[in-house]
Amino acid sequence: MNETLLDGLQYYGAAAATLAALVVSLNLGRRFTGWAFVVFVTSSAALIAWGFWQDDSEGIGWQNIALLAINLVGVYRYLIVKDVPAGPPETDARG
Repeated sequence: MNETLLDGLQYYGAAAATLAALVVSLNLGRRFTGWAFVVFVTSSAALIAWGFWQDDSEGIGWQNIALLAINLVGVYRYLIVKDVPAGPPETDARG
């Protein structure tokens, strides 16, 4: 496999995941969070390819298959479903 392509997949996957995690951590609202999950999906796809094409890196590939499924749930929840899910029940000041 072409080393330049492998390096690009590896570094794109790492940078995209870092950017998406930053956006999610900023809690900028449903739409931004949903698009951050789209970036997570692209990161997972890149790292799946890298993991299975790079020698001795299958563990990253398998991990990102699981992360891809989780990230697709995030895309569905934040961009496709229009209803805001109910949060935890409210408690009074006494806890």
